[in-house]
Amino acid sequence: MRADHRPNALRAWLTAFAASTSSSTSYNRILDAATAGQSDKPGKTTTIGYRETLQRMWMLDELPAWSGNRNHLLSLGLAPKHHLADPAFAARLLGVGAAALLDKPNPLTGRALPRDGSLLGALFESLVTLSVRTYAEAAGARVSHLRTARGDHEVDLIVTRDDGRVLALEVKLAPVADDTDVRHLRWLKGQLGDDLIDTAVLTTGPAAYRREDG
Repeated sequence: MRADHRPNALRAWLTAFAASTSSSTSYNRILDAATAGQSDKPGKTTTIGYRETLQRMWMLDELPAWSGNRNHLLSLGLAPKHHLADPAFAARLLGVGAAALLDKPNPLTGRALPRDGSLLGALFESLVTLSVRTYAEAAGARVSHLRTARGDHEVDLIVTRDDGRVLALEVKLAPVADDTDVRHLRWLKGQLGDDLIDTAVLTTGPAAYRREDG
């Protein structure tokens, strides 16, 4: 039976991908989530059909791993990051609204604090990714993510121009960026030198500013 003739199975896979938003969760973990309670798991050949159907319907929009440039970094991970076409779609599938993600605003500061920081952070990163990809496409650039094979360095978004030079972006669910938030960007600068055009941390803060370290 074709994948698009099994709507319940497709929805289960779509929900599993939604729960994996902004991560490079493995195929096996997504399979387990999509087939929870089933003792006889479908084979990979079968489940690839679900994934391909979701891609053809423009519901999945995976972010590929960066493969390096002329300064090739060694031991880069190859797994894509999972994103749906819109983070609001992911939130709907997971059954979470604003009340589930945020506490009521603090009367002194007016800020609503994250109630589920992990999921809210993933959805925020997905929203930023969607926006950056839109701008990059208009500029003829490509967007990917960087993760070393051992996982010791990660950069959320790498925007690559045709000349191979890149812009590196980190996404943080916080109003300001601290030294910990920029450590991977500083590492990447040491690896790429002048091929790194600029770096930035995209936050939930109200203002843009340049840190003393650039």
